[in-house]
Formats: sequence, C-alpha cells, structure tokens
Amino acid sequence: MAEVERERHGTKALRLALVQLACSDDRERNLAKAESAVREAAAGGARLILLPELFEYLYWPQAEREEYFELAHGVDGHPFLPRFQALAAELGVVLPVSFFERAGQAHFNSLQMIDADGSALGIYRKSHIPDGPGYEEKYYFNPGDTGFKAWHTGVGVIGVGICWDQWFPECARAMALQGAEVLLYPTAIGSEPAAAGGFDTRDMWQRAMIGHAVANACYLGAANRVGTEGDATFYGSSFVADPSGEKLTEADRNAETVLYADLDLAAARRFRAGFGFFRDRRPELYGPLLTLDGRER
Repeated sequence: MAEVERERHGTKALRLALVQLACSDDRERNLAKAESAVREAAAGGARLILLPELFEYLYWPQAEREEYFELAHGVDGHPFLPRFQALAAELGVVLPVSFFERAGQAHFNSLQMIDADGSALGIYRKSHIPDGPGYEEKYYFNPGDTGFKAWHTGVGVIGVGICWDQWFPECARAMALQGAEVLLYPTAIGSEPAAAGGFDTRDMWQRAMIGHAVANACYLGAANRVGTEGDATFYGSSFVADPSGEKLTEADRNAETVLYADLDLAAARRFRAGFGFFRDRRPELYGPLLTLDGRER
C-alpha cells in the first residue's frame, strides 16, 4: 500500500487527489482509465480520491433519448461498483463513485461513498437536477431523496454533492453542519450550447464554490471532465480551495490529469471554530429558506 499521510507543521496532512478525465462511448475504456488514475493517485500518496460525475460514459443527458435509461443499474449486482470497492480496499483509499442508479421505477444521479477498507458507507442521490439546453437531466433523474450527507470515513468527515448541487449554498452548509471537513463535488460542466456569444461559466463556477469553502471554513474540491462530447465542450479546471478561499491547485481546461493537495484538517478545525461562523448562526431567523417564495408560513 502506498504511504498515505504526510507530516506538515507537526501534524498529519490528508492528501486529496482530483481526477480530471475525458470520457468516451467505450464504457470499459472509461472504467479502466478511472482505475488507472486512482492507482496513480494512491501511488502519489492520496488517501481521498475524487473522480468526475458519471465518468463511465459520455455525458448523455445532452439529449432526451429513451435508450440511455439502459445505462442505469441497481446498487445490488451493479456492474462496476464492486470493482471500485475492491480497488479502494487494495489501495487503502476513500473513493466516492458517481453512477446512474435505477431503484424500482425511479432513476437517480447517485454516488456511493466507499471507505478505505472497501466498505460501502451508503448512497447519496443528487438533490438539485438541472434542466436546460445541453443539460437535460430532469428527463432522466428523479430529485434525490436521501438528503445531504457527511460521511464519517477513515480519513475524516467528508461531504459530497453532485455537479448542480455545487451552485447551492444550502447544500454546502447542510453538509458542514453535519460535521463535514472536506466538501467534494464530482461534476460535468462546460459550454452552454444556447448561450449567445459563447458564454463561459468557468470563473463564476469556481467563485461560487470558493464562497462555500470560505462561508463554511472547509476545504473544497471539484473534479470535472475535459474534451468535446456532442455539442458540449467540458472546461476542466478542476481545483481545490482551502478554508480561506485560496486555490491550492488547479488543472487547465484540456488535460487529463491527477491533481494533489495536502489538507491540514486539524488546523482547519481550529480556524473554523475560532472564526465564529457556526457560533453566530441564527437558525430561528432562517424560516424563509424553507419556502420556495421566501415567505414564512
């Protein structure tokens, strides 16, 4: 097993790796690339490794086509989740894995959190489902019903949202309130096909999440895909931010790569407690957040 903890300033740092991939219509090739990248990350000292959203295939929700429902599988007897459980156990790494879930007659954009011993800690189902040109996810996915989760893993308490969840401060705050020390977002984001003048959301995408890192005094990482698939060009730019909002590492727009960042969770815990965001909250005043129109009932 690779050596997985680094000494820094007298404490043990957690090494996080983000995997930025280009995906194809060859499912086995995508899975093999993902496995190879996880092995590379573990050899580089990572104990927590994040892959992109729905990395097993092309980003098919660009169009509404019934045949793509055949990509969904139940958790029991799933065609590749056990493979990544075995990989996590072999390498001693924590591995959130995105997949298209079928549960009865429902379909979800889901994630299985796999602990460093290979055990499945449970499922998170994407809560916020986008619907717009090039991102037709409401055709495929039911809104998630699991609620937000913070997973107690072998490397710390990890919260994971999925793609569109990353734009919503409520998601990040809910995970932080449950004790999340690291906020992770597997994603598939890029060009906006209907936008006049080629509107580029890359910078605002990063700024929104950096705001979550600062407001919750947590580390945050997002892993994106790259390449052109149909009408979409994914802009990569995977990154890790620290609790002050500084970017610790960032990928470019085009390259398949593995990024690393060393996270000092103990120092972040002290900073978070001392800064007072969670001390000074006023939950009794936040009733409008529980309604769609902002009016208290």
